[in-house]
Amino acid sequence: MAATAPYGSWSSPISAELVAAGGVSLDEVRVAGGAVHWVEGRPLEGGRQVVCRAVRGQPPEDLVPEGFNARTRVHEYGGGAYLVTDEALFFSNFADQRLYRLDPGADRPRPITPDPPGPAAHRYADASPTPDGRRLVCVRERHQEGRVDNELVAVPTDGDGPPVVLAAGRDFYASPRVSPDGRRLAWLEWDHPNMPWDGTELKLATLAGDGLAGDPATVAGGPEESVFQPAWSPDGVLHLACDASGWWNLYRVGAGGALEALAPAAEEFGHPQWVFGLSTYTFLPGGRIACIHGRGPMQRLGILEPDGVLNDLELPFTSFHPPQLRALGERLVCLAGGPTQAAAVVIIDPTTGGVHVLRSSEDRELDPGFLTVPEPIEFPTAGGRTAHALYYPPANRDAKGPEGERPPLVVASHGGPTAGVSSGLHVGYQFFTSRGIAVVDVDYGGSTGYGRAYRRRLDGQWGIVDVDDCVAAARYLAGRGDVDPSRLAIRGGSAGGYTTLCALTFRDDFAAGASYYGVADVAALARDTHKFESRYLDRLIGPWPQAEALYRERSPIHFTDRLSCPVILLQGLEDEVVPPAQAETMAAALDAKAIPYAYLPFPGEQHGFRQAAHIRRALEAELYFYGRVFGFELADPVQPVPIAHLQPGP
Repeated sequence: MAATAPYGSWSSPISAELVAAGGVSLDEVRVAGGAVHWVEGRPLEGGRQVVCRAVRGQPPEDLVPEGFNARTRVHEYGGGAYLVTDEALFFSNFADQRLYRLDPGADRPRPITPDPPGPAAHRYADASPTPDGRRLVCVRERHQEGRVDNELVAVPTDGDGPPVVLAAGRDFYASPRVSPDGRRLAWLEWDHPNMPWDGTELKLATLAGDGLAGDPATVAGGPEESVFQPAWSPDGVLHLACDASGWWNLYRVGAGGALEALAPAAEEFGHPQWVFGLSTYTFLPGGRIACIHGRGPMQRLGILEPDGVLNDLELPFTSFHPPQLRALGERLVCLAGGPTQAAAVVIIDPTTGGVHVLRSSEDRELDPGFLTVPEPIEFPTAGGRTAHALYYPPANRDAKGPEGERPPLVVASHGGPTAGVSSGLHVGYQFFTSRGIAVVDVDYGGSTGYGRAYRRRLDGQWGIVDVDDCVAAARYLAGRGDVDPSRLAIRGGSAGGYTTLCALTFRDDFAAGASYYGVADVAALARDTHKFESRYLDRLIGPWPQAEALYRERSPIHFTDRLSCPVILLQGLEDEVVPPAQAETMAAALDAKAIPYAYLPFPGEQHGFRQAAHIRRALEAELYFYGRVFGFELADPVQPVPIAHLQPGP
């Protein structure tokens, strides 16, 4: 029988240690030689990323030996860190960013790219092999003499010779894909100030000898059209996703070069390219295409028949994030999960709907009695518009709240800001809900999953529309009677941390906040961040430095006099995306105003925490902070956090 206890004070087996160390991150699914490969990010190994392989009838095995970390820093966010061919495994090693080759039976990999002129100065990602196995065509990012240059290069797979530049001169390149006959190369390119979801061009050129033969032709896309995932079908037809219709839909390039729509729908078949190597569709025998699609966080996996009919599979999954869909003969391999089901590498039989789990991200089974299933909600927001979110009510089989009391609410503001809410298992959210704290994960205007027009809501409005929608979500749930309107908190990381700080500074709706490596000074972000995002804010706020006054107006650091509620700041000290100086400056300003705050710096962490001890400490610190601010006692012991200027309770 459930015992009555104040919300927030429920005991839960979903510990911060379980969140931090109970599982691994899974990404980059690949298929080669009849085997399935993927990357595991292991918090207990300091966040090291390991390429793993599973052969039918045998347990999974590690391919990348100790001392190596399969992770690229191209665009800082990486992705596309490895490739498997019939001959060898190729991967980017995090420490020096060189490409390495590991042959079957070899104990150690060997580098196939030259020593860079400086530490990690030459970085490689997103490789595609030529059919003869002699070269990898990939993105190279060169850091030298204060500048960063991106280009496409061909790398000899035996390391016998330097990389050969195939295309250069544009700001960014992605998705180089060699045709099955080896004669053509397709790729994406774009320039500042666009991000890849704003506008990209799909190029096509003849590949001959050591370079391109003739000038590349533009096949699709442009400054206001985003092309995603160019891919060649087995019979040599170029396919792509493009949002020319307002939604990322699937197309193929016809014999005359015209685009042919394959499944027109007001749904997304693409994804924002924050990282390389994403895949939302793949080719099956008989001219069929398997594809991930949907609106918002509730996704589906379907089979597009040659006649244009799209049939969705009956599966126990709503999340295929990050999209990593590959074909294994007649079967499919992908990452899949759901609100109470951890993400896993799975093999799916499209004919029977059968599912075989190769590797789950969670090593331990979570008791369903302590898990909550989120409710998709739509709610009114500023300007007469509608916004979207997933609401996670408190759930604990052993506890219930006192009669008449409503739970505190934590509003989660996702990063990006061009990203989106996932319907996969969020153990971190369940950490809160199983203790009696509600969570709402907001897909504010600017989020992905609802078409180009919804993404464009944030143009020129970052720090306004996102804040409006987070406030509206909290007000909606308070007005519906779900949560306590006097105990509303907001949390977020990176861009979500900026939304958090803006909401706490410019609005009075929240009583506390938690900023993970959040942006306090958008002008500093515009000046200091890495190349990939260095012009991102041109569209979200305005061109820098011409719009300097607007940047100041949107920066919480300049308006701390308006901030009157407690804030906890959590920051990695090696973060190059949002440098530590921003959190430190915000902490100093809070201290000067005698506003209650806590600042926790984490040595060795970059943009996003990967080390288990740090993940645990951050989550427990956030819970402790809410307990002190909202006045509930924690049932489970945690290490206290020094909170400056917080007056002791009665």
